[in-house]
Order: sequence, then C-alpha cells, then structure tokens
Amino acid sequence: MTTKTELSPTARESKNAQDMQVDEVLIPRKVPSLCSARYGIALVLHLCNFTTIAQNVIMNITMVAMVNSTSPQSQFNGSSEGLPVDSFGDLSKAPKSLSAKCSVIGGQFAIWEKWGPPHERSRLCSIALSGMLLGCFSAILIGGFISETLGWPFVFYIFGGVGCVCCLLWFIVIYDDPISYPWISTSEKEYIISSLKQQVRSSQQPLPIKAVLRSLPIWSICLGCFSHQWLVSTMIVYIPTYISSVYHVNIRDNGLLSALPFIVAWVIGIVGGYLADFLLTKNFRLITVRKIATILGNLPASALIVSLPYLSSSYITATALLTLSCALSTLCQSGIYINVLDIAPRHSSFLMGASRGFSSMAPVIVPTVSGFLLSQDPEFGWRNVFFLLFAINLSGLIFYLIFGEADVQDWAKERKLTHL
Repeated sequence: MTTKTELSPTARESKNAQDMQVDEVLIPRKVPSLCSARYGIALVLHLCNFTTIAQNVIMNITMVAMVNSTSPQSQFNGSSEGLPVDSFGDLSKAPKSLSAKCSVIGGQFAIWEKWGPPHERSRLCSIALSGMLLGCFSAILIGGFISETLGWPFVFYIFGGVGCVCCLLWFIVIYDDPISYPWISTSEKEYIISSLKQQVRSSQQPLPIKAVLRSLPIWSICLGCFSHQWLVSTMIVYIPTYISSVYHVNIRDNGLLSALPFIVAWVIGIVGGYLADFLLTKNFRLITVRKIATILGNLPASALIVSLPYLSSSYITATALLTLSCALSTLCQSGIYINVLDIAPRHSSFLMGASRGFSSMAPVIVPTVSGFLLSQDPEFGWRNVFFLLFAINLSGLIFYLIFGEADVQDWAKERKLTHL
C-alpha cells in the first residue's frame, strides 16, 4: 500500500509533464504564423469562397434584370433584390449551387485535416469561411454599379475572371499535405506534423455508416447547424421585409445598407476564430470553446431578432440590430461548424458536407412556414415568426450543448484489420 501511494503522485507528475510537452509542441514560439504556408492556404481558400458565393449572389441579382427588363442597365439600380437566403448562399433556389458549395466546403475540411494544427484550426477555418461573407458584401455593393456603368454581362465577366484566377491559385498553391508542399519551411513542416501526431489518423478506411447514424455528437452538429441556418435564413430574408413593412423603408434599395451586415460579420467571424484559439492557449477545454462560440453565435442573435417588434423607435435601430445579429451569428464558424474536425478528422470532409446538406433544408422550409404564419395573422404574424425562430434556435442549441463533444470518436479512430 505504501509503495502505491508513493508512486501515485509521481505518476501524476509524469502525466502532467507529458501534457506540458504536448502543449509546447502544439504551441511553438518560433514557428511563423501569418507569413506561413498554412495561412497562405487559408487566404487562397478565402478567395475561393469569396468568388463562389459572389457568383451565386450575382446570379440571383442579375436574374431580375435579365428576366424582367429588356434594358437591364436602366432597370438595375444597385438594389440587392434577390439577396441570398443565408450568409453562405441561396441554397433553396439552386440545387446545383448547393451541391457545389457543399463539395467546396467538404474539400476545405479535407485540407485542414492535414494542414490545421489543433490549436489553430479555429482561426484558419474562420479565415477561409469568412470569404463567403466578403463575397456577399462585394457582390451586393458593387454588382449594381458594374451593371449600371458597363452592363449586366460584365458582372459575370469580372467575377468569372476572379474565379478563374482563384482556380489557378488553387491548382498551384494547394497541396494535400505539408510533406509534399515545395514552399514550406522545415520548422513549419515539423510543427504541423508533430501537432497532428496527437490525433489518431491513418490511411483510407471505409466510413462506418451505422456508427455515424447512431452518433449523438454527429446529430447534435446536424441539428445545431439546421437551427442556426433557420436563424440566418429568417434574418437575411425576412428582416429587410419586416423593416420595409413596419417602417416603410426598403433597405434593399440601398446597396451599402444591404451589404453592411456582411462586412461587419466578416470582421467578427475572423476575430472570433482568433479568440477561440486564444481561449485554447489559456487551458480552456476544446469542447468548452466550441460550445461558447456556438452559444454566442446563436442566443444573442436570435434574442435581438425577437426584440425587434418591441422596439418601434426607428428603422435605424432595427437596422443596427440586424447588423449586430448578423455579425454575432458568424461566431458559430469557430464553434459548431468546425466541430466535425474535432470528433472525426479522418472523415471530416464527408461529414461536413453531410451536415451542411442537412442544414440546407432550413432555407427551403423557412419561406413556407414564415409565409403561412404571416398570412394567418397579419397583426401578430411577425412576432410568431420571430418566436418560432427563437424556439427552433434554442432547441438546436440545447441539443448541441447536451450531446456535443470534441474528443475523437471511437468509430473515427484507426481500426486494425486482422486477416485470418
């Protein structure tokens, strides 16, 4: 008994020493950050997301000018009519665009599986995904100006040309892993490889479908993403309509006012990624950081929208709340949207595409349900829409807070096959 009690503190000290060594490996002091290969890849992915969503927004905007007018230049007045239903693109009106965006996002997560150190994934993914918000901002802000001055075909030429440049950058800059990357420093390569050794990874193995379908953490991510997309869809599509009907001010007629929430959300999204990684360096648990980011991206944003009917002072206040709500919602980029990388890094690309595909049902259902509520009760219809949003958002958030995890799941770990 005495021998065991004497060895127990030593064992604990040894374990603590190993944990400190792991932390030192994961957070080196001399490895470059911003001027590095992994951040260069994040910037390229940022530009790719920018052009993907910008082209989708431009398609929705110019379609009005192409169909409803024989003189698009005179009819297109810088309006953002046809605004996408969420900050990641209009998923309900373009099935092909949906599949394209899901494949783009899934491919990015396959890259971060081998390029993203665990203590930097939040900021790297946030930098990459925030390109979608910048794409919305740019397309809404300058799309009308280009169409008025040069004609609507030049909108496609310009943004299509940017897309071709991003495609070339993708083929030149993007590599599967740091080992095969020709322009990476030795210190950075060793840092990335050593940091990813702490995770269980292996060569390709089949995805255990039954285990995935029985996984509550996976379902918590899917339902959490669905509830968040319900929030974003209602916020982007119906809040401008609400402001127009209540205050008789159509913010869609002002390109800058329509684009303002996206540029603020772009800044907050990137800052949120850095804050999440900062909390990890302060010995916060990974799941705690993910859940904090998810709470901040859901609860305040939905609460601000619910408060709109009770704030009848001016449309400026309502627009400010819309901008703040849109900005806070992007904090989920550092939470639930990259949680798949934590629990199943080897299958993150497929699972991310599946969860985004599941959540894309929200933009399809929101117009039908919200339109029904507004038609049934014109007086309290808006309150019903907003309270339904809050209830769905809170339900998905609670489910994620209960069942969400950040540890690599057993079914996602390496399985050694024994041949008899």
